[in-house]
Amino acid sequence: MRVVIVGAGEVGSNIAASLCDSHEVVVVDHDPDRVEELNYSLDVLAVAGDAASIETLEDADVGAADLLVASTDDDETNLASCGTAKALGDAFTIARVKQYGYLRTWERAPGTFGVDFMVCSNLLTAEDIVKIIGLPTAVDVERFANGLVEMAEFEVDDDSPLVGQTVREADRYEMLTFAAILRGETVELPRGDSRLQAGDRVVVIGPSETVHEFASTATPDETAGEAEMVFVVGGGEIGFQTARLLQERGISPRLVEQDAERARELAESLADTVVLQTDATDANALDRENFGEADAVVAALDNDQKNLLVSLLAKRLGAGQTVAVVETGEYRDLFETVGVDVAVNPRTVTAEEITRFTRENTTEKLAFIEDDRAEVLEVEVDDDSGLVGRPIRESVPDLPGDVVVGAIVRGRELLSPRGETVIQSGDHVVLFVDAERAEAVTAAI
Repeated sequence: MRVVIVGAGEVGSNIAASLCDSHEVVVVDHDPDRVEELNYSLDVLAVAGDAASIETLEDADVGAADLLVASTDDDETNLASCGTAKALGDAFTIARVKQYGYLRTWERAPGTFGVDFMVCSNLLTAEDIVKIIGLPTAVDVERFANGLVEMAEFEVDDDSPLVGQTVREADRYEMLTFAAILRGETVELPRGDSRLQAGDRVVVIGPSETVHEFASTATPDETAGEAEMVFVVGGGEIGFQTARLLQERGISPRLVEQDAERARELAESLADTVVLQTDATDANALDRENFGEADAVVAALDNDQKNLLVSLLAKRLGAGQTVAVVETGEYRDLFETVGVDVAVNPRTVTAEEITRFTRENTTEKLAFIEDDRAEVLEVEVDDDSGLVGRPIRESVPDLPGDVVVGAIVRGRELLSPRGETVIQSGDHVVLFVDAERAEAVTAAI
């Protein structure tokens, strides 16, 4: 497949890196230095020029492309690129936008703007934040098989009772699967005698109620239930969408916004949200609003430094979980190192969503672990699958890579995968796979 990616920032570069091994990839960017860097670092053809210009897209031979991904930081440039691509050929077009209004317009009339599929960074980020708040002790959460199966990633703290236990000792739940142990830069597929250490991150897969029970075991001194008192700091688009989604889940958040006019707009739009017009860095004002008693605080201000400050202030005042929006991807690890519980990068979330879509023909749902170090994917297997008709202990070792079967859904029944379990045609199977072998594994099943 010939893929043209418009924009070589964090989003475009991540998508290019995930596709270039198996597709012909062309990247267009206005920055000549970035273009030169990509030509050396990835197996792609990088073209310098204005992505909204028909001449530049002709130079990239968009007319012969099967897929165009418009992923710059400017919504209008992305929409113009998609419209131009339709004028030049028949590529399937994907546009990244920040403004939710463009998505609402496109949803009313798919194909508008010349866009075949649209992703909204701000909405995706808010959705990611709300999933994490739903399981406060987790650092990542995804749902599969229409919500029957949940994947969650937990950090094993120094005082966790899991420290020193083997996986066999920690696995007290019939329907839970230990999919991976993330230790430093390594991804270990757990065995019964694998011993958990402080600082490990553990990935588990199972029904939601079982994952929540495990969360109580992993971090017994913290609440594993859904947060009830939530502060959202920052009334921009991500903050607004986060509050709106929390309302839909029956949570009435408190939203902090300093600008008086914007605060009025938010109060009018969010009926079940208490909007506080105050400075988010004023510790005394926040203390008066019981900021330190919050189950969760979301920092969604307009720059990374403010979000870090608010998150650390929330921790100092006694708040439970802190989730910070981090626009600069390389700061994510830094934020979590200095005390922020979870750092969410909108560009990474968007790149993952677009990559999921480009692989929809082989997977029904795809989630990424630790910035593409591993993948969790859901597939419906048929008679030709290498997994069908044999016990898991025999079929999985034949796959081209390390794989853990995390869950099996047969009809509406959730099955616990064990070595003797035989997968049947039509089953939905949730798999944990090393990222480098993911495409080979999906091809084999």
